[in-house]
Amino acid sequence: MDTLFDDLLTEEQMQFRHAVRGFAERHLAAGALGRAHEPGFPFDVAKLMAEQGLLGLTFAEADGGAGGTLMDAILAIETVAAVCPRSADVIQAGNFGPIRTFVEYATDDQKQRYLGKLLAGEAVISVGMSEPEAGSAVTDLVTGARADGDGFRVNGTKVFSSHSPDADLFLVYVRYGPGTDGIGSVLIERGAKGFTIGRPSRYVGGDDWCQLYFEDVRVGPENVLLREGGFKKQIAAFNIERLGNSARALAFGRHAFNLARDHAEIRVQFGRPLAEFQGIQWKFAEVAARMEAAQLMLYRVAQRAADRLPTAYETALVKYLCNEAGFLAANEAMQVMGGLGYSQDSLVEYCWRRARGWQIAGGSLEMMKNRLAEGVFGRRFSQRPPKPIS
Repeated sequence: MDTLFDDLLTEEQMQFRHAVRGFAERHLAAGALGRAHEPGFPFDVAKLMAEQGLLGLTFAEADGGAGGTLMDAILAIETVAAVCPRSADVIQAGNFGPIRTFVEYATDDQKQRYLGKLLAGEAVISVGMSEPEAGSAVTDLVTGARADGDGFRVNGTKVFSSHSPDADLFLVYVRYGPGTDGIGSVLIERGAKGFTIGRPSRYVGGDDWCQLYFEDVRVGPENVLLREGGFKKQIAAFNIERLGNSARALAFGRHAFNLARDHAEIRVQFGRPLAEFQGIQWKFAEVAARMEAAQLMLYRVAQRAADRLPTAYETALVKYLCNEAGFLAANEAMQVMGGLGYSQDSLVEYCWRRARGWQIAGGSLEMMKNRLAEGVFGRRFSQRPPKPIS
């Protein structure tokens, strides 16, 4: 379990990682390969993790969480992924993404109604953000919330929503009015009148998603999460989600790397183990260097987050480095292992598929480079065409 960066961890964090490793080996090691190919959200794993306090790690104790840090959640993701990659997604779902936005801005009443089941592993929340014409340009969303008495009527559609086939609750980005300042969000329950969930579609990574359709869905004031002006708050929480994305990408890459390293030690070709060929050695050397550099940046930003929220520049840098390093590791692992790595008899191909998807999800690598360029030059660069001169 020792790593190059153990000196960056506190004694308490080291003990926590050791405890999580023991839990994963006892409960998750058996069946890790099969679990990677099972459809649907693994509620059985979620309930086990809830019992261990791994859901809501970063949330306040008053909200039912453990009062931990982002670093704790990242360590949990890495440690579980080393044993069972699929189960690391459950920690992501229970600490990052829509659940974090919900906990940050929900009213006491909303938390009382929904948070208990989410943190018990009995339910999962999905975010309705992307639309057919609003992906990276998320502020172009058109799903609208029209005032209706003391509530709203929601009309529109969403795509690419993680966990949408299994979610009981949907955090939906909506437009109350024009411009970025007109964007906020509402909470819509599965089964709400006028809310239709389309047939599942499957990503290459194995997850299913469903298109969401809203036709005059009534949202009462008790289920409004953020009103106009809420977009920047939502994106601030989304920046943190990128740390979870980064941790999984790097951890899955490392899992594949370790499998390939062990394979290279025992697989003999032309009378020698693969590890004795310089071409193979250089693959591992390059991957190790890229992973260690990305790991250092991830830990640095996560540790800083104990005192302040990470900046958009920091999270873009971490996501870019970890996504690239994680996919490179999985890709080279597959190449080293040949047909075995390409087969579903190994977790390498699963790690490869998942790591590839994270280069798109949570902000594409191209968008991350846009954010980095803005940090370099100290100003925003609009990707939209210039407005015509009147």
